[in-house]
Formats: sequence, C-alpha cells, structure tokens
Amino acid sequence: MKIAILGTRGIPNNYGGFEQCAEYLSVGLVEKGHQVSVYSPDFHPYKEENYKGVRIIRKKGLKSFLGNSASNFIYDYLCFKDAASKDFDIILELGLITSALSIIFCNHKNKVVITNLDGLEWKRSKWNYLVQKITKALEKYGVKHSDYLIADNVGIQKYIFDEYNRNAEFISYGTVDTLTPNHNFLKEYGLVPGNYILTIARLEPENNLEMMFDGYIKSGIKNPYYVIGNHLTNYGDFLKDKYMNTGIIFLGGIFNKIHLDNIRYYSKYYLHGHSVGGTNPALLEAMAANTFILVHDNQFNKSVVNQNAYYFNSAITLAALLKDKEIVKNKIDFAKNNLNRINNDYRWSIVLNQYESYFKRILDNK
Repeated sequence: MKIAILGTRGIPNNYGGFEQCAEYLSVGLVEKGHQVSVYSPDFHPYKEENYKGVRIIRKKGLKSFLGNSASNFIYDYLCFKDAASKDFDIILELGLITSALSIIFCNHKNKVVITNLDGLEWKRSKWNYLVQKITKALEKYGVKHSDYLIADNVGIQKYIFDEYNRNAEFISYGTVDTLTPNHNFLKEYGLVPGNYILTIARLEPENNLEMMFDGYIKSGIKNPYYVIGNHLTNYGDFLKDKYMNTGIIFLGGIFNKIHLDNIRYYSKYYLHGHSVGGTNPALLEAMAANTFILVHDNQFNKSVVNQNAYYFNSAITLAALLKDKEIVKNKIDFAKNNLNRINNDYRWSIVLNQYESYFKRILDNK
C-alpha cells in the first residue's frame, strides 16, 4: 500500500500526540513493507528526506503565518492538495477541523480519505462562541465528506454515530514498553522519588489545569506539584502569574521518553485533567509507567482507566482525594490492572496491526 499521513507537525515527534501516532504508525507500516509518506512543515527541526524508511514531504511558505490560526488551514490545504495529486492508495488525516475544508473542496477522486476525528474541538473552552459554532460546522461537513472515519476512543465512536449516524472504526493510540526504572534521571530536574505530584499536558483551559491547581492548593499538602508542557504561551504566562509561589513548578516541554517514563514512575500522584479529547496519549503513558492516577471524571477517561483510578470533577473533590491517605492502599492493584490493560489493548504493535487490517479491508472493498 501507498499511504500518506497528513495533519501533524511532522516526525520525529517534537510536539504532541498525533505526531507520536504518525511516527510510530509510519515507521511500523514501512517495516511491514508499505510505502509511507508523512507531510511535515518546513520549520520542523528534522531536515532529512527520510526518517527510518518513511518519506518526508515538506510544505513551505508557512513561516509568515506562525501564530495565526489560519496557518493551520493553509498548511493542511497545501498538504492535502499535494497528496490528492499523487498516486497514494490512502490519505490518512490525523485531525479533522483544519483539514475539513481541504477534504470538502479539493478534488480527491479515486483517493480513499480516512480521517481520525481526534477530540471534540468545538468544545474547547479557549474558543469563543462564534469560533465554537464554526468549528462544529467544520466537524459536521468534515465527517460527511470523509470516506471513512477512525475514532480513538469508544466515547468518540459513540458520539460520531449519535450525532451524524456514521460508523467509525475504533482504533486507539498506543504505547511502548518502559525500561527498568532508574531514579538517577530525576536529578537533572531536581525531583525527589515519591515526593511530588505530576501532570503532563498541553497548557490549555480544557485540560482543567486551574481546577487541578486549585485542588492542590486547597488540599494543603506539602509535596511540590510539577507540570510538564510548553508554558511559553499566553495561557502559560497567565497560569505562572496566578500560581506563583504556590508549590506549582513549570518544567516546560520534555520529549526524552526515558526521562519522562522515570518522572512518571516516581511520582506520588499523576493528575490527568483532559476533558474534550478521545484517548489521550499522556494518560496511556501514565498507565504504562505504573503511576497512581487521579483523573478528571468524563466518559473518555472512564473508557480507558475504568475503575483503576480515582475521579474528580472539581477542585474540592480533588483536594479531598489528595488529603485522603487511605487511597494509596489501592495504588499497587490499580497500577497492575492499568498495565494489564495497556498490554492487552494499547501497545503500538496492536494498534499498528489494527490500522493495517483496516486499510486492507477498505481497499479490498473499494
């Protein structure tokens, strides 16, 4: 098969979940004998034409648009138009909203377009009412004009069917094995094993960072709270100013997986506040690293961790959990059950086979 993967900031991953998905998926499909190309913006730091057998196709001319939301639509349009003109069997769009206009208006006759919806972008609280309405409309028509759909969470799969009466193939994100824990990696960041609270997330309002920060402060516990994620944004600046001198420490973005796995493993609590996405990679990686998870109460998170975490829906309920010394008695059992779930459902080897099987099934029935 000849496959194009669009909708990301390129590989190797230096940004987020879809980039991670694109990296593992593309490399894995190449190892299975398929021809895979990943579209990448020209400002990506990796400048080679090939990454582990994956062809890198760059689109230029976007630097002047950085910082402007329109750049994402322009970038996706340039990528899609180019992919539609080439002899790919499948065009896989990771993310729907900024690619929706391209899917609708670009001629892609005889091309199979498969879209992974990701989360419910129109629910993101950072958008005003008008942007939310536009985003919801883009979701509607993007779903309508995609040939096939993938949902990374059963909650998203149900939403697509209930909202649009369309079936979506459930294929989640994946994880890879973690190495034997080594607390020496913590020294670089000033962390003490077992003595800190951790969150790894993009600093966005819908990830409920203020709720978690307020809950931490209300609890009165003395463990420092470390946050990993790019804080050099307007919202990041707001959070740093609001929670100055509260025990909350912003470490910035860290992309070394070995370091991240050890930081996760040695945390006392891992707080996960994502609320509008599907299956979040950070949650899966926390499960794979045997963390003790406190998670925002919503259908997407529940479908992943089930009963093997404690849930909060406000700063007050989170504060009560952090103060409750009795909950730690379930840490070992919860971690064991979560790791079993990862091994059975969320390994990249499993996800890769699901994608390949789905692609073959589509082409056989074309």
